[in-house]
Amino acid sequence: MSNIHHIEIYVSDLTRSKQFWSWFLEKMNYRLYQEWPQGFSYKYEETYLVFVQTEDRFLQQKYHRCSTGLNHLAFSVESSALVDYWRQELVQRDISLLYDEKYPYAGGKGYYACYFEDPDRIKVELVANKII
Repeated sequence: MSNIHHIEIYVSDLTRSKQFWSWFLEKMNYRLYQEWPQGFSYKYEETYLVFVQTEDRFLQQKYHRCSTGLNHLAFSVESSALVDYWRQELVQRDISLLYDEKYPYAGGKGYYACYFEDPDRIKVELVANKII
């Protein structure tokens, strides 16, 4: 059996991304794992997410999830009630929601999820393991 060891994401503004991802990941039970001047990481069990400041010479090229590369990160939560809770948290923090007009079934009937964007417009998904 193999698991993902880590995922590394380059970000356009490390301070802004740290503020966004720290709040979210800590509430998802990740813990701060590493921190250095150009980045930080959060760990859950054996997997960790790494965020690194993009070098100035590469900042002119913006991220777009429909280009080749990462489309989105999906996190599972135990229940649809938790997806609803998270959606309210996102609304209160004025975080950009995606497909909200189809909430909670934007992923299809029986697939209860909430979609939103990080500061670089990377799509993040929260999906319920159970609909209750």
